[in-house]
Formats: sequence, C-alpha cells, structure tokens
Amino acid sequence: MQAKNPSDSRTILTDMVLPSETNPLNNLFGGELLARMDRAASIAARRHSRRITVTASVNHVAFNQSVPVGSVLTVEAAVSRAFKTSMEVYIDVWMEDRFTGEKSKANEAIYTFVAVDDTGRPTVVPPLQPETQLEQERYDGALRRKQLSLVLAGKMKPHDATELKALFME
Repeated sequence: MQAKNPSDSRTILTDMVLPSETNPLNNLFGGELLARMDRAASIAARRHSRRITVTASVNHVAFNQSVPVGSVLTVEAAVSRAFKTSMEVYIDVWMEDRFTGEKSKANEAIYTFVAVDDTGRPTVVPPLQPETQLEQERYDGALRRKQLSLVLAGKMKPHDATELKALFME
C-alpha cells in the first residue's frame, strides 16, 4: 500500500457563527465546535483511507479562545499519523476577526478515526509520510499519544510504552 502525505487528507471547512449556535454570552457552543471538528476530521480520515471512517476517540480538545457570534471560523484537519486501521487527525481552528479580518488560532483538537469496510469491520489504511517539520512533529507525537491512551485504558503495560519511556529516560 503506497504511503500518502498529510496534504492528501487536508480538509478545510469555513463557516460563520450564527446566533442559534451560541450560548447566552453570544459565543459558539462547545458542542457545536466539536461537531464541526468531527465533520472536518472525518473527511480528512476518509480522504486518507478511502474508506468509511468512524470516530474512535476525541483525544484532546483545547478551547483556548471563545468564538463570538458573527465570526468566520475555519476548521483545518489532516491525518497526522496512520496506524494499522486507525488514524490520528490533528485539527486546527482559526477565527477571523469580523472587524479587522485578522486570523488567530482559536482552538485545536486531536481525534482518532478507524477505517471500516462495508460490514463495519476495521480495515487496513495506507501509511503516512510527513513532508514538513510540523507534520513530522505531529507524526512523532502521535505514537506517544497513542501509547499514553492505551496505558490509561489498561490496554498496554506502562513498561511496554517505549516511546513514552524514552521521554523520561536518558
């Protein structure tokens, strides 16, 4: 199976924050942002695997900045690492100031998707080959994040988490 690059899966969704999507402070509901990130990440995972994909986990979400009504929000997602049947998808959320047009990073997240066949069984995905320094950093970190998740879930013994141990050993 031929390796793909993160750029092959890059997905960009841009939309405006409407009043019906906001809380009493006129900021975007967190759940609405999670749904937008899930849609973009799902498309990125599907572009990488060319299979049906399902959300396996939301590994990390940072609500760093509130997003006010009327803001233009851009969600960028790309596969950051492919494992046997799963893919880590890194998501960056950019907010465009409605008055100045200046863009700032508002939020980020990391989701995991699994590719499945038509019967819902996990299926093998292509490997990923990073191209940029940022893609390489996210790729390298993905294995540590996966090992940490497995250790916390009791599916991997801490002494078997070699990438995690390497962070603390000399």
